[in-house]
Amino acid sequence: MTDESDISFANANIRASTICTIVLGFAADPLMRWSWPDPRQYLRSMPQFIDACAGRAFAHGTAYVVGEVLGAALWLPPDVQQDEEALDGIMAQSLRPEITEDMAHLRRRMAEHHPREPHWYLPLIAVDPNWVGKGVGALLMRYALEQCDEQGMAAYLESSNPENIPFYQRYGFKVVGEIQHGSSPPLTPMFRTAC
Repeated sequence: MTDESDISFANANIRASTICTIVLGFAADPLMRWSWPDPRQYLRSMPQFIDACAGRAFAHGTAYVVGEVLGAALWLPPDVQQDEEALDGIMAQSLRPEITEDMAHLRRRMAEHHPREPHWYLPLIAVDPNWVGKGVGALLMRYALEQCDEQGMAAYLESSNPENIPFYQRYGFKVVGEIQHGSSPPLTPMFRTAC
């Protein structure tokens, strides 16, 4: 999987498959599993979280998949925001009471770190675990960043897994802080300047 022709836009017909691939890709993610350690709760809440966090990428044509949804990246264009109201509802309904304050703090800090300048935001990128290490994530990243560069736009993300930071750094993202509160795993904001 190294050919840009393998990338397509995730339309309504494959939206559910795209979300399922992301759910699989985040199944061992430190922050997501801290949020929902019970597997049943994770499988109930994560699809809703994906939709609230990055579902607007589908409407804007910036939800990209490789092949038969071997991997997916949901990018939000400049001036397109997450559905904060839906995120509030999901958190209120699904989080364990002992972590609600920590999560509220994380979300406030995420908002503080978010760049003020126009930029592309990558809330979620994931690869089906059967395809990790085969270039799927690299293909997705290169494809979107080429578009950012053509537009002269910066890009921003938060890494919820420290193991993924070197991957993002290979594509020009720099660590711009660390977000952590109470019992939460660290969340790492990363910024890539426009090329």
